[in-house]
Amino acid sequence: MNASAKFAGFTVGLAAVFALALGAGAVFGPEGTTPADTHDTSTHDAGPGSTAGAPVADQTPGGLMVTDSGYTLALDTAQVPAGTDVPVRFRILDADGAPVTRYLDSHDKQLHLIAVRRDMAGFQHLHPVRDAAGTWSVPVDLTRAGAYRVFADFTPDGGDGLTLGADLQVAGSYDPQPLPPVAATAVVDGYTVTLDGALQPGQASKVTLSVSRDGRPVTDLQPYLGAYGHLVALRAADLGYLHVHPDGHPGDGVTAPGPGIDFFVTTPSAGDYRLFLDFQHDGVVRTAEFTLTAGSVPGAAAPAAPGPMPAGHGH
Repeated sequence: MNASAKFAGFTVGLAAVFALALGAGAVFGPEGTTPADTHDTSTHDAGPGSTAGAPVADQTPGGLMVTDSGYTLALDTAQVPAGTDVPVRFRILDADGAPVTRYLDSHDKQLHLIAVRRDMAGFQHLHPVRDAAGTWSVPVDLTRAGAYRVFADFTPDGGDGLTLGADLQVAGSYDPQPLPPVAATAVVDGYTVTLDGALQPGQASKVTLSVSRDGRPVTDLQPYLGAYGHLVALRAADLGYLHVHPDGHPGDGVTAPGPGIDFFVTTPSAGDYRLFLDFQHDGVVRTAEFTLTAGSVPGAAAPAAPGPMPAGHGH
């Protein structure tokens, strides 16, 4: 066989091998995957009380952006004086810049406003009122000066639920406080709230908060926002806002009115989080606050420091 014929045969063979390789890549995808692995397999929460389908990859918390999905949180002013009942006014604008005036109820309200200083002090869960033109307003206790983050949690008519966030500067002397330490109990107005559970990054983690007073379990909690408790979780590093799902609801024939309230929390990353539980008893809503570290158990002892490394095992 002459050189030309040999070269032609080699070219045909190489093309066949290349075609087989392409076919194998189409069937198996990137190394170690199958066609199904190339799709986004994350799913939404399967519902209260279920961890099936809980996402394992990081998800972006809400409240980190002032504009999302075509909607914008527009504060009337981004700087206010300190005071006990400072009026805060804002609008939710659509993609055309028009105020939104149609909302769907979520947890018994059209919109929830969360205000908290960036050091996690001064937490408030508020329910503004809206006028016909689409402007929301609410008095906020801003006696403590500093940089605040305000979150608007709402569902526009015809859209999905959103949480938008904006900064609000409160004039005055700012004395930032350190993040409170991790603890399994909190005391508020004579009530003791005990937390049982741990946060595992990337998966739905069950957290139970039990309410007692004078050492006796409270078994007659009153419904608040469609549940026996409402929980807000914020990531300490950037105040990312997490949506938390309660397990069960009043009147379902299963959920007891205390002392324990179950929630499922999905933290998108390791690190510190601040949890704020609103619960109602004797006609008054109170807030218990906790610090948790995702990936650790409240009250667990820190791991012992490694001892001296034996000779000859240094790096």
